[in-house]
Amino acid sequence: MSPVGPAAPHGPRRTYTLLGRGGTPYLSATPGTLGGHRRGRLYGRLDCTSALRAISRGHYVKHRVFFADEATAVAAGYRPCAVCLPKEYARWRADRESRRHAMNNLSDREPPRSPLISPAVLAAQDDLPRPLPHTDPELTSLIGLLTLPKSRIETVTVGHSRDEASRAAAEAFATAWTARGGQVLTTVDWPESAASWLRPATRLTAELPDAWVVAATPLGFAQLSRRLRHSTDWDPSRTYAFASLNDSRLPALTGPDTLHGLRGATADGGTWESRRRAVRRPVARSPR
Repeated sequence: MSPVGPAAPHGPRRTYTLLGRGGTPYLSATPGTLGGHRRGRLYGRLDCTSALRAISRGHYVKHRVFFADEATAVAAGYRPCAVCLPKEYARWRADRESRRHAMNNLSDREPPRSPLISPAVLAAQDDLPRPLPHTDPELTSLIGLLTLPKSRIETVTVGHSRDEASRAAAEAFATAWTARGGQVLTTVDWPESAASWLRPATRLTAELPDAWVVAATPLGFAQLSRRLRHSTDWDPSRTYAFASLNDSRLPALTGPDTLHGLRGATADGGTWESRRRAVRRPVARSPR
């Protein structure tokens, strides 16, 4: 963390900028014991391997904050890092699930709902297309979305279905992204169907990427995305996808808000965006 102002040999003591319980910066005579990421609302150890790996590549620093202790970080609205504080993260997850269940039990108007899509609804969507092999214009357009002016996306987590086309698209993106100097934090795959989807959802969000990139079958990703929104801090507006998810039936299957903000590329090099109940193309963007 950077001290505020130079420290003279016999002058004022060095001071450090920390965040207080309300998330407001203040000056402290002692350095913080925990680091945090402002965009991800996450805190962790100063020697966290995930944070240090990002910092070593010149990332993360502009969003770095510090706390005097864990109680202050929690009071400021930050949650534990799953990488360097796994026990604290597990406790935070359990507490959040407990509060969610308690709120559902107190509500007579809205009973508890599972993030899983019912078998009957799934059976009605068996005509959703399988992914086609990605095209060069599609890959170029996808990278263009992540590198728009002022996007500042450097680290990504890649997720893909296990079919051949999705796997190949994910590998092609990872190769192209790292060739540009970007970093792929981790790659996660998932089956076409699962009992709960919690494991791939947790793995996909365990790191702290600037963005997620997805190559997937619509039906599998529909189920995974419902679990992601229900149980993790995943943000669809920070997620970019290949053309396989350019289907208006997808937001209808997941719910109107689950994929709101998800963006992607088309096979001919165009772009699309999920807006609550529909997928729109092209995405009109003004210069930033």
